[in-house]
Amino acid sequence: MAHPIRILLQEYGWIHGGIGLTGNLAFFVGSILFLPHFEEYKTTGVWLFIAGSFLMLLGAIGDLAAKQLDRD
Repeated sequence: MAHPIRILLQEYGWIHGGIGLTGNLAFFVGSILFLPHFEEYKTTGVWLFIAGSFLMLLGAIGDLAAKQLDRD
């Protein structure tokens, strides 16, 4: 029987792809909040940058792990 983590990474690749995509979206929205028109939302932009970067990292780790499992 396959390990649950292996099943999650190999059979549900859309999950880590979706996490990465959500991170990219957060990063994009955070970038917009740095425009002069949105001056009052700069702190929110910073937090979206942080959250987006973390989600992009998780997505990349999941993708790398899935590719590594495919090689085994």
